Amino acid sequence: MSFYKRLLRLKLPKNQSAFLWGARKTGKSTYLKDHFTHSVFYDLLKTDLFFDLLKNPSRLREEILALSKDALQYPIIIDEVQKIPSLLDEIHWLIENTDAYFILCGSSARKLKTTGANLLGGRAWRYTFFPLVYPEITDFDLLKVLNYGSIPSHYDSKNPKKSLKSYVGDYLTEEIKQEGLVRSFPAFARFLDSVGYSNGQMINYTNIARECGVDMKTVKEYYQILFDTLLGYFLLPYRKQMKRELITAVPKFYLFDVGVGNILARRSIEEIKGDLAGRMLEHYILTELIAYKGLNDLDFDLSYWRTKTGLEVDFIISDSSIVAIEVKVSNEIKKNDLRGLIAFAQEHPESKNIVVCSTPRARVKIYEGIEVHILPIMSFLKKLWNKEIVN
Repeated sequence: MSFYKRLLRLKLPKNQSAFLWGARKTGKSTYLKDHFTHSVFYDLLKTDLFFDLLKNPSRLREEILALSKDALQYPIIIDEVQKIPSLLDEIHWLIENTDAYFILCGSSARKLKTTGANLLGGRAWRYTFFPLVYPEITDFDLLKVLNYGSIPSHYDSKNPKKSLKSYVGDYLTEEIKQEGLVRSFPAFARFLDSVGYSNGQMINYTNIARECGVDMKTVKEYYQILFDTLLGYFLLPYRKQMKRELITAVPKFYLFDVGVGNILARRSIEEIKGDLAGRMLEHYILTELIAYKGLNDLDFDLSYWRTKTGLEVDFIISDSSIVAIEVKVSNEIKKNDLRGLIAFAQEHPESKNIVVCSTPRARVKIYEGIEVHILPIMSFLKKLWNKEIVN
């Protein structure tokens, strides 16, 4: 497996604890072992340790009280902390009464929240770990990423399709089942199929409920499970209404990794052309924007814009300024392709307007007095991570 230099900077002041959340196999444990080589490490995936602490959570306190002052100079790491929610009471006591501090790593806070576990009342900073992002991949291959995503072990795999199938089978289904997060597992499996096919589209709860044989309330709970287990993102509509009437507050939903979405939808591409490639590219750009926001601890809002007449812009970044982003795979961008972007810019003359596409060179075009920056895909990714799109 390749070694990746991850962008996350988890620098904690002495005695400052932190949660590190991220989907399975994104590289959290490897990152922590590489960056905190002197830390005491508890891995709750080890069966013997898991059962010992499950039966007797106070053992953690007893062992940490026995640590030397030198050992307490470094954060104590507990991996898969969500597996034993009762440990958080012991951790809370240790933070309050000793010099111990912690990095608590896991793939979901949902079990902790639903069991009423102690989330340390703001005593721990929150960090999120993502699949590989563009600047972390030295051998970046866009076609490979669009087909198989950027979870490290999948990107490196000699058979990424098989690795992705195993991930979906072993984690997205069995792990959620084992955690007891759903009552009807067959219905949830049907829901996952629907999510794969509707990925990146406005959620139609009624249709999905009918396909899965459950009610709308259950479908909403299923989506929330995916969100809470860090397996997907809601993208809300932009709500600042100007002249045009906007759609009601219907979110879109994107899975956290392009490859996982493709496996669920049973799709792949051989070249970066056509509507399917366009949807994959849109999905990938969304994951890069979310990771960029998270890794840089930024507070901008990310949404999409759509009117009731069907005019749409893929992504709107808004804080003190506005950036409107349309994603296309075509290298020939025509005015008709940008009807939504032009309409949005006419209502928001302060916006910076960007088209991400397969054009060979960056250029600026003026449409109806609107300045549009047309960027090659790779140029956009470089500018994004160089903080030239939003900072």
